[in-house]
Amino acid sequence: MKQSRIKRIAAITMARDDEFFLSRWIAYYGKQLGTENLYILLDGTDQKTPENCGKAHISKLPHIPMSRSAGDKYRINKISEFAQKLLKKYDIIIGCDSDEFLIVDPKINKKLSEYLSCKKIHTTMSGLGLDVGQHLYSEAVLDKHAPFLEQREYALLSTRYTKPVVINKPVTWGSGFHSIKHHNFHIDKNLYLLHFGAIDMDMLEQKAKMRGTDWLNHLRRRGNGTINAVTNQKAHSEKWLRIARFLQTYIRPIYALRKPAMMGLKIVVKIPPRFKKSGI
Repeated sequence: MKQSRIKRIAAITMARDDEFFLSRWIAYYGKQLGTENLYILLDGTDQKTPENCGKAHISKLPHIPMSRSAGDKYRINKISEFAQKLLKKYDIIIGCDSDEFLIVDPKINKKLSEYLSCKKIHTTMSGLGLDVGQHLYSEAVLDKHAPFLEQREYALLSTRYTKPVVINKPVTWGSGFHSIKHHNFHIDKNLYLLHFGAIDMDMLEQKAKMRGTDWLNHLRRRGNGTINAVTNQKAHSEKWLRIARFLQTYIRPIYALRKPAMMGLKIVVKIPPRFKKSGI
């Protein structure tokens, strides 16, 4: 990979009542890009500004109660519009949720800003999606002050989290950053998008409890899909990372020809130990 100038790269997210993950998001992307290149939309004027925000740009928007579907569309449209404006100043934008972390395989020994600066991006770029979950029989309750990957070893290979989070042209993301209308997926061989929404069952139960008894009872009865998978399925070696990338690059479902697919396979992998070097 030839050397290139470091391009102007920004990261953007939107969050509500999510200070725990948001502070981690700031810490990670701030180290990779500089906090002055982070843009955070807080959904609600009542939202607390994270203590570690540094020079990050914080905008507090009035919270508008909506259904989940309408809220998802509202938020992603706000982020897409903001990203389009930022592209007048930046070469590349990374857009993702506050519990999602785009990493370069540590074997490459490059920061995210260095790696992306060397890549030719065709409007969008994706990392292979890894949905990290707690193994209930072998992993303890999360220590919220310690790195995630020092405590969690398993992930579900997930097309849902192989998202087109990197853009270099104005686009409109689909809800949750899961797609971009009229654009295909370009899955990079050294990028991974790690999702930590299912990192701890106790945290999920606390969230469900806040939403109501029915939500909590449902979670306790059915469990969480990712946690169920990493707890009960055999974990495969990292060769499945290459296989999954191949499948998701060349296999497309009939109903969504631009989205990656895995032929219905639900594969759990052991996260390569070198990923701990990411600091997440």
